[in-house]
Amino acid sequence: MSFAELPIWTFIMIFAVLLLSMLAAGILKHFIPALQKTLIPVSVLGGILLLVISTIVYFTAGDYLFNLPVFGSPSADGSADAAMSGMEVLEVITYHCLGIGFIASGMRNSKKKFTKKRAGEIFDSGVTTVNGYLIQAFAGLIVTIIAVWALKTPGLISAAGILLAFGFGQGTGQALNYGKIYENEYGFVGGSNFGLTVAALGFLVACFGGVIYINVMRKKGYIKIDTSERRSTLADYEDDNELPAVSSMDKMTVQFALVLVVYAVSFGIMYGLSALIPSLADTLFGFNFLIGVILTVPAKAILNKLYDKKFIKKRIVNNYMMDRISGFAFDLMIVAGVAAIQLPLLATYWGVLLILAVLGTVLTFGYVNIVSKKLFPSYRHEQFLAFFGMLTGTASTGMILLREIDGSYRTPASENLVYQSLPAILFGFPLMFLAPYAATSDLAALITCIIAGAAFVILNIVLFRRTIFKKRFAARAAADDSAESDIAGDSLTDGGGSSDAQDSSPDNNE
Repeated sequence: MSFAELPIWTFIMIFAVLLLSMLAAGILKHFIPALQKTLIPVSVLGGILLLVISTIVYFTAGDYLFNLPVFGSPSADGSADAAMSGMEVLEVITYHCLGIGFIASGMRNSKKKFTKKRAGEIFDSGVTTVNGYLIQAFAGLIVTIIAVWALKTPGLISAAGILLAFGFGQGTGQALNYGKIYENEYGFVGGSNFGLTVAALGFLVACFGGVIYINVMRKKGYIKIDTSERRSTLADYEDDNELPAVSSMDKMTVQFALVLVVYAVSFGIMYGLSALIPSLADTLFGFNFLIGVILTVPAKAILNKLYDKKFIKKRIVNNYMMDRISGFAFDLMIVAGVAAIQLPLLATYWGVLLILAVLGTVLTFGYVNIVSKKLFPSYRHEQFLAFFGMLTGTASTGMILLREIDGSYRTPASENLVYQSLPAILFGFPLMFLAPYAATSDLAALITCIIAGAAFVILNIVLFRRTIFKKRFAARAAADDSAESDIAGDSLTDGGGSSDAQDSSPDNNE
């Protein structure tokens, strides 16, 4: 091995170009007011810049930007069986950043205790998220089933429409995961590019749709632009009971170590299960992020036990640094995912893609608007922007839109966005197994569509339970009020001596 060989520098060059594109996008947003008004994330804008350049290179040089020799072209070393092309490296980055980002988010400590009302709002937020996935999956499957059965679109499979839920609802990483599974196992030509394109369109919908909503509501006088900012404090970096920022091992190194150890264990689990069930290998590895998130629960439990036993005296996990790790991972995931799109491969799918994007936008907008109005009336617009941004982009996109009218996070919308993931996973986890099943046949896609529709109806009954079962909830509330009155009466009776003493005072006798 020689350090002068191009393959040695492949990953460095790809990472450098990805990060450089985000720097360039940041500069463009700073100097072009129109870009600032769109609220488009820098990572998305950087990915679009690379996508445009890569497409131009394809039509001029005959191959994509990241397939040039300096980025690891299959022919870079003169052999036909080189490990990976640059475009494949982008997909690998997108895949791993999804898992790392979710694990870092899952490792955060939460000491906050919620009231019954706030717990109910968070539960409703999680159910709303799953319903957003379901309505997108249902509509997307209808579109692609018609495209395959009636229009005979070449290369497309009936299950492709479910990628609308992964691209819009969950972002670049999941759209790539399932697109790749459909491409490798079920013959969906260009499946990974289809999923990535749906995700990219979702980001554009989130940004431009969110800005339009903000401007319309502001003109009507319903919302005001919040110019305040939430600034980090010293406690964010280093709490009294945490490891010092700089010691024999840097504090950030410890955070990365925890995240990567959890991710390595999740790999071991996926690898072991796929060895036992080889036919499910691709599906299992498509759940890398979910298995990683689940493993954060025992990881935090072990750490808490070590704290209780005084084996570890200082808190290891720092929420601020975990946020920075997940933020970096998700930024890299988005820019790599958008840059990995190969537009010429999607020539036959543009009609289907545009229909999916329009239908997904209209249904998501309408559904989220109804839920926000009915269930979160005191902060309806803040919750709408958080939901709409998340269900067309990612949670970070929802936060970007929310900050425009609630920069200091005065409303509970930001907390709902963060803590909804647990009920969302609880309800959404079984449904995720439908995605591989949907691709097994045209009939399976239709059955999945029906199941998604039925689940949407059932979960909406759960979501709007207070309205549907209004009398029952009213009776329960009355019973709770009566119980509280009885408790108050008992406490007065117990304190009767002091009451009598007060009544017998000179002032009272007068």
